Amino acid sequence: MEEIEIIKPDDWHVHFRDNEILKAVVPETTRHFARSIIMPNLIPPILNGNDALQYRKRIEQAIPKGVNFKPFMTVYLTENTNQNDLKESYKNGLIFAVKLYPAGATTNSDSGVKNLKKIMPLLETMTEVGLPLLIHGEVTDKGVDIFDREKIFIDQKLDFICKKLPELKITLEHITTKDATKYIKEGNKNLAASITPHHLALNRNAIFVGGIRPHYYCLPILKRENHRQALLKVAISGNKKFFLGTDTAPHFVHDKESDCGCAGVFNATYCLPILAQIFDNFDSINNLESFVSKNGALHYRLKKNKEKIKLIKSNKEIIFKKFIKIGNKQIKIFNPEFPVYWHIIN
Repeated sequence: MEEIEIIKPDDWHVHFRDNEILKAVVPETTRHFARSIIMPNLIPPILNGNDALQYRKRIEQAIPKGVNFKPFMTVYLTENTNQNDLKESYKNGLIFAVKLYPAGATTNSDSGVKNLKKIMPLLETMTEVGLPLLIHGEVTDKGVDIFDREKIFIDQKLDFICKKLPELKITLEHITTKDATKYIKEGNKNLAASITPHHLALNRNAIFVGGIRPHYYCLPILKRENHRQALLKVAISGNKKFFLGTDTAPHFVHDKESDCGCAGVFNATYCLPILAQIFDNFDSINNLESFVSKNGALHYRLKKNKEKIKLIKSNKEIIFKKFIKIGNKQIKIFNPEFPVYWHIIN
């Protein structure tokens, strides 16, 4: 049996939702991760420092006793975001970053940004104080094919921001295309990207083979195999500009399996074993620690975690649980549908 020990990982993109879902899913992340950036697209969204503080308190109440876990809070950027609140909230440690959702790009993003020029003064202030910008990088024009939205966002929006504000620390989140990997690699030193386990594991065939597969539907949507291969290449390479952001996104089964199914994949439960298997499949298990434990902390100028975790590869594959149950409702747990032999030793 093969065994590795790595620095306890961080997840730099998490959806905890709220209320009963939050209480059920927080332990799935805190079991294996030391820190996470928490997304603000609740209903209503987290719009200011006080909202973030109250949300953090609710998260902390859901962390199992004896578990060391730090949630990094974000606010939802709008064209009406208060500049002084941003500065003070960051100064006082209430927020860690700001999230840019183009209006209508994904779940609960209707209050997002429509006109990029209107938020430029806010981005200038963020640059001055060192407040990171997290971006859901897709355009939302109806005339743009859904599979092209990331590339066009990079060409039309991200490139503009990077050239105007090269000192702004930016994370292009959950990238999905070869175009994104190329842009990030060639971009300025303050630009990096997160990648999800499901975009490393699957291409867009997974959504449609044998019928519509709503539990593999996410935004940004899965892309062609050549794009998945490009993501794999940079993830397993150890390149410091790429790191894990799971975008774990719980929805009840009845909301996924509906006439207008929600976008999102809940992958927190088996994320690390899946990633270990992917890296191992490409003889790159030695670079797993960089991707899940080092590169994100480096980008955000944080110290690496002191705790370690062990993973062991056995000859018995993991039998995945299918659901998390919340009363009489269920959340489907992501299964990549290939054998996974890596287990976490707690």
